[in-house]
Amino acid sequence: MKFKRLLISLFLLGSTLLANIASAENYTLWVNGRGGGGVIGNYASFTYWGPASTAAGVNKKAVNWDGYNSIASQNGKIRDALDCFCTGNNWCYIATHSAGDLMMGYTLANYGSSSRMKKNAVANSSGQCSNSDGTAQTGWNIKWVRAASGAGGGSELSDAGSWALSEPLVKDLKTTTARAMYNHNSTANVWFYMYAGAKGTVYSGILPGQDDEAVSYHSTGGVAGSAGRSLCNPSDWLCNDLTMGTAANEGGSTKWAYHSVVFRDDNETYNHYASGNWLGIISVVRTAVVNSAL
Repeated sequence: MKFKRLLISLFLLGSTLLANIASAENYTLWVNGRGGGGVIGNYASFTYWGPASTAAGVNKKAVNWDGYNSIASQNGKIRDALDCFCTGNNWCYIATHSAGDLMMGYTLANYGSSSRMKKNAVANSSGQCSNSDGTAQTGWNIKWVRAASGAGGGSELSDAGSWALSEPLVKDLKTTTARAMYNHNSTANVWFYMYAGAKGTVYSGILPGQDDEAVSYHSTGGVAGSAGRSLCNPSDWLCNDLTMGTAANEGGSTKWAYHSVVFRDDNETYNHYASGNWLGIISVVRTAVVNSAL
């Protein structure tokens, strides 16, 4: 009788373990930048990016925030999504654009080591999920972040008032403000892979070095420091080069910890904007995500 009970217990334990393994999923979260567009709380609303039918990584989710108010005031929307899809047995790949990089950096620096309740990945209309088993974990299960034209270092367009200064987010995007907002070296050991576009325009002359019309290489390359600096492609002899990977740039400037440049737009082909069809520098990130977010 005791042997029979032992067999039943082992069977139930095995079934539970198999169920837990079977329920493990990978998700790809896309975090928008300034301007917003998608329906907040609706993880299927890809208006900011382009057609939702476009391949964009395994189990793709649009993590929508308004792209207007401050990073701090909107950050709960991002934490809700990370709690939903990146806890328990589930893991996440993260893709960001522009101010979405500032948002993710702020999230991980301030909450990446916090206690999070494990969630069931079934979201309500507000984008929140219920607890799965009543247990907690430290931080989130994130494989990496890929940043398309990351604005973690701010933009001189915000400094100069080229964007509407009434927007709380624009105030956050000032170069000195963005760089002092949180410890950019603190990422909870999550790597940020940076994609820097360089198809600038005439009006982007106020942006130092190479830029994509909205953000310069000093930001899109994850370059450390209290303010922006001029960095360019190797073909530009009048400016120090933004280097690939984690290496120090020409001239000695360094990148933040856990930040690596994996794409530098040497041919000056890609601008900042998705244009509602996964275009610009976002197209490069989307291709990388499709090939590696499995």
